[in-house]
Amino acid sequence: MFQWLQRYPHFLEIVYDLTETSLRPFKRWLRPGGRTETLVTAIERAGKRAVFNCKMCGQCVLHSTGMTCPMNCPKHLRNGPCGGVRLDGTCEVKPSTPCVWAVAYERSLEMPRYGHEFARLQPPMNNQLKSTSSWINMFHGIDVDLPVGWMSTDDILIIRNMEENDANDR
Repeated sequence: MFQWLQRYPHFLEIVYDLTETSLRPFKRWLRPGGRTETLVTAIERAGKRAVFNCKMCGQCVLHSTGMTCPMNCPKHLRNGPCGGVRLDGTCEVKPSTPCVWAVAYERSLEMPRYGHEFARLQPPMNNQLKSTSSWINMFHGIDVDLPVGWMSTDDILIIRNMEENDANDR
């Protein structure tokens, strides 16, 4: 309905900052399982679905992906395009639509505050958070908590460097 707003990523970046600033004072009432969770989730779902075709993953990265929801990628890729992006920038799965990641890249260039986050590696999807409020999850750090046995993307480089050092010591 309001998806035309996606053509204005800098404006949406400002709205994102205003929303976060406005909600932050209410953080103590915005709790998972709290009385306000159902209402906040319903408002978030309605607003983000109308503008971004939001899938309510519970780990929103819109500000890091040019205000383009990566969950709209038919392959649900969260860290860039697959190898099948066509030369004209369309999707290999849905050839009549532009690649979500090609659009995200273009939009991120118009975002002075968060555009640089486009290059940031996103953690894998935690499907346990599906249909929950990403705002509530963000305020309480739930969106970055990893299930038992998962590794942070921040740790990958450290482990790789440790393995290389071990190999050099031999």
